[in-house]
Amino acid sequence: MSAFTIAALYQFARFPDPQAIAADLRALCADLETCGTLILAGEGINGTVAGSAQVIAALIGHIRALPGCADLDVKYSFCEDAPFARMKVKVKAEIVTLGAGELDPATRAGIHLDPRHWNTLLADPDTVVIDTRNAYEVACGTFDGAIDPETRSFRDFPAWFDAFAARLRDEGRTPKIAMFCTGGIRCEKSTALVKARGFDDVYHLKGGILRYLEEVPEAESRWQGQCYVFDERVTVGHGLAPGDHVTCRACGLPHPRDAAHDCPGDGAWPHRA
Repeated sequence: MSAFTIAALYQFARFPDPQAIAADLRALCADLETCGTLILAGEGINGTVAGSAQVIAALIGHIRALPGCADLDVKYSFCEDAPFARMKVKVKAEIVTLGAGELDPATRAGIHLDPRHWNTLLADPDTVVIDTRNAYEVACGTFDGAIDPETRSFRDFPAWFDAFAARLRDEGRTPKIAMFCTGGIRCEKSTALVKARGFDDVYHLKGGILRYLEEVPEAESRWQGQCYVFDERVTVGHGLAPGDHVTCRACGLPHPRDAAHDCPGDGAWPHRA
């Protein structure tokens, strides 16, 4: 049995006093001896935490009791060794930084699709599929036919989308837009941005790539490659099995374990094979 249960979680909710919630969580996490990171903001909570199954169950129960968090989105995975060195609970302006002003994803996000309905949407030729992750993540794997914005930071996404939307309007197109990310949080916020820009037929993958890889058999999957994750596993594949990527010591970016590469050492992407 795995020693550590890993819980990737988020919830857009309205927290009038995120500092107070963070203080309570710091005390609880210290008592439970968890590791990982939790981020609090006025718009909700986000993070990945690890510990024994009993410890994680207690922490998730506490978070679900917070205002607006009864339906907390959680993806579970397992590992033998501690995936994080310590526990951090932070308060920030946003739980995932987009820098696009007030968007209210709690009430204005796109339509959630479960992994099985996602495949149906991807098969529709009138659907534009957008990967909302950064370039180094996309390089590890993505959905067949998805657009890669080639961003280095989530903050770059609004400018990219505004330019993309201008091209769509010049072409007289108002397509269905489907968006996805690792665990659901970035695409949920991105769909709120897209709707604020005047697009109404907007969808996102509920639970993100991680839930898709967990639930959809590989034979039925439209996913290609592996999914980058923000812990010591680096990447995972179908069934959330550990992938074959490692982190470059020079720049911190992922690359296949057995692939030769010439790293520039400055965080530039991609690695040049």
